[in-house]
Amino acid sequence: MTSKSERIFDVLVVGAGPAGLAAATSAARAGARTAIVDAGVVPGGQYWRHPAPNERGVSAAEVAHLHHDLATYRRLVAGLAAAAQFSQHHVWTVTRDRDGFVVHVVDRTGGGERAAELRSRRLILAPGAYDRQIPFPGWDLPGVMTAGGVQALLKGHGVVAGQRVLVAGTGPFLLPVAAGLAESGASVVGVHEAGSPLAWLRELGAVIRNVGKLGEGASYARVLARRRIPVHTRSVVVSADGTDAVERVTIMRLDHRGRVVPGSERTMAVDVLAVGWGFTPQLELPLALGCATRVDVDGSLVCEVDDEQRSSVEGVFVAGEACGVGGAALATVEGEIAGTVAAGAASVAPRLRRSRAALRRFAQAMHRSHPVPAGWVDRLSDDTTVCRCEEVPFGALRSMQQDLDAHDGRSAKMLTRAGMGYCQARTCGYAVGCILGQEASRTSGFAERPVSSPLTLGALATSSPAEHDSPAS
Repeated sequence: MTSKSERIFDVLVVGAGPAGLAAATSAARAGARTAIVDAGVVPGGQYWRHPAPNERGVSAAEVAHLHHDLATYRRLVAGLAAAAQFSQHHVWTVTRDRDGFVVHVVDRTGGGERAAELRSRRLILAPGAYDRQIPFPGWDLPGVMTAGGVQALLKGHGVVAGQRVLVAGTGPFLLPVAAGLAESGASVVGVHEAGSPLAWLRELGAVIRNVGKLGEGASYARVLARRRIPVHTRSVVVSADGTDAVERVTIMRLDHRGRVVPGSERTMAVDVLAVGWGFTPQLELPLALGCATRVDVDGSLVCEVDDEQRSSVEGVFVAGEACGVGGAALATVEGEIAGTVAAGAASVAPRLRRSRAALRRFAQAMHRSHPVPAGWVDRLSDDTTVCRCEEVPFGALRSMQQDLDAHDGRSAKMLTRAGMGYCQARTCGYAVGCILGQEASRTSGFAERPVSSPLTLGALATSSPAEHDSPAS
């Protein structure tokens, strides 16, 4: 049977990353009856990911050097003392009823699994984001991992993914991943950044207003320099090869238009390739409630919020990466604003608005300076896997376009099964949209998932979200 919460919270926060922690702490401090729910064993999200208390062989102290701004994390966690906490509760959908909102979860505490419901008058969604990936020949080999996945192994389990690692892609996130690997004993053979640092010269205003970001980046650069790890710019991995796992990667230089330079191929031996192209906001829950969206600077679909983090749905606030990927500092500020307003406070501190504006400007500058380079689709062969779950090759999508004149995400699902596998297009959705030539706003179907977190049929059978009012009713 579904466990129904008899208590109705004033504010319920979904997600215990930087935005969620700040939202819950602020709401509780303002006097609201507050709850925070998260799938993790301990709070922190992906950014402040920590080992579970019963994790064998590693403690939080042992991975502390991998974290940035732990003082803020500890302050926020301490502020949760006044809030109800639901850890290991996986939210799979959210609905509305007469009193507000019902958050449908699967409670996995104690190793079991049972459906449960949490109720609140106002809702703050802080679901975060996940690694954005683009396919290339060999990206489905064992040992080719997302940069975020490699870092999660380090922070959450103290596990080094490999001994000879190459880090590639684009964006500032590559630096802490490479530095963390190096400090944990891996041999990092290089960092290959597709962009050019000269792009930041057009964004000096945003940089000046966020000088702290320079210090953070410089600390990672010092680690790499001390260990003589080369950082190559305008450089990209074009293929990975190996028999049963990745054994070598091929790298090429990029010109100023993001196109590979003929004859610049170079091969390097590795046992792990950590690759990342930024992040994709996780929007299943906001979309389930009908929250309005827009296309951000980096082409991602994000939630549209007002100056107080309110979404288009009354009573629903959104904070953090779901409003646009911008890092932990921005997420924390947005969470504090959302929590303060959701709790009914009369005003928001002007410093928070100023800080948010400066951090958002930096985030936009980052996206402009580190775009996914053009031309990657042209490097795909017909047998390059695009959807790994359903093993859909690039040739199938191209044939769908040429032979059937089909160019949208729904057609891709129906005719090729791209995006229909276990990950529900979390891995391939961005790539399929680019291949089809569709903007994020026209491929939102890849982000709309009725079940946002996997659950068993048994748990589903004991829950009844259909009984509640839907956003359209």
